Amino acid sequence: MYRFLGLLSLLLLLAGCAGSPPLETRGVMQSVTPGQAEAEFRRLEGTRVLWGGVIVSSRNLRETTRLEILAFPLDNRQRPRTEADPLGRFLAEQAGYLETQDYAPGREVTLTGTLTATREGKIGEAGYTYPFVRVGQLHLWPEPQREPEPRFHFGIGVIFGN
Repeated sequence: MYRFLGLLSLLLLLAGCAGSPPLETRGVMQSVTPGQAEAEFRRLEGTRVLWGGVIVSSRNLRETTRLEILAFPLDNRQRPRTEADPLGRFLAEQAGYLETQDYAPGREVTLTGTLTATREGKIGEAGYTYPFVRVGQLHLWPEPQREPEPRFHFGIGVIFGN
């Protein structure tokens, strides 16, 4: 009985750590970065890519939602590795409405999509050419769990007098 409960507990723990299923990558060119896409757009136009990163901004348009994303390399689960050097920025457009409170700056996403254009924009005062991706699949990663702060603090104080 205890072995069964132990095995069941282990399976539940592993299922909880598994994360989300990876995005479908058949026919996706995984080695292309946003920087390469901008530099070689004519050759790469129409290519399906797998990119991820941190949302810089999100904006609802008439029939789509546009995300500006700072790209990072992906780990083996397709989650952005934000401790690595960024790979550039890109714009991603998802058909329909996305709640911008959920897709807020700082949230991590991974997507597959088709490289359809480049768009001129600015980062601060500097001009920037963004690769533009029409989203096929989009995954919003859960926010990291924060450790709760202790409710009580214990300590010993010493007071020295004059």
